[in-house]
Amino acid sequence: MSANIIKSGRKENVMTRKRMLAIGISSVSLAVLVGTAMSAQDKYSLKTSSGIAFSDFRGYEGWEVVSSARTDEVLKVIVGNPTMIAANKAGVPGNGKPFPDGSKIAKLQWKFKKSTEAPFVVDVPDTFSQAFVMERNSKRFPSTTGGWGYALFNYDPASDTFMADPSPADCGNACHQAVKAKGYIFHPYQKR
Repeated sequence: MSANIIKSGRKENVMTRKRMLAIGISSVSLAVLVGTAMSAQDKYSLKTSSGIAFSDFRGYEGWEVVSSARTDEVLKVIVGNPTMIAANKAGVPGNGKPFPDGSKIAKLQWKFKKSTEAPFVVDVPDTFSQAFVMERNSKRFPSTTGGWGYALFNYDPASDTFMADPSPADCGNACHQAVKAKGYIFHPYQKR
């Protein structure tokens, strides 16, 4: 009988140690998850000196493609919110109408590299670098080109964070004046 008590005591000790180990592992995992969540940046909390907040473009990751482009340094995908896409499909700006207030566009930019997998030569996105955003609101931006507001959010892959860039408001207004006849948009909606 005492052998059964000793065996039972050992089983309880083993089970207690296993429970303690499971509790310890769970606690460490929870601490890591909470720490990661607390240290992760909320990009939507950023705001530029021009008053444009990244949160104004929440959901841009799922917007429809307007166009794409490539420079010597970056690949660009230009996406528009539903208001912008509806205006494009209705013929704006070619129909002589301006983009309506509420139109938003985001130019997403990646550094690129040559594909090592494709059987042909092709550049593919590598490191994300910037989100250049535009919002048409003639009441909010009455003194800018066509009522558009401009902002640039730079991405730092090393820290996995975005930073509001103070300079694009000037370039946005100055640069986009060149395409006034196209509703101040460089990249037209592409035929599909």
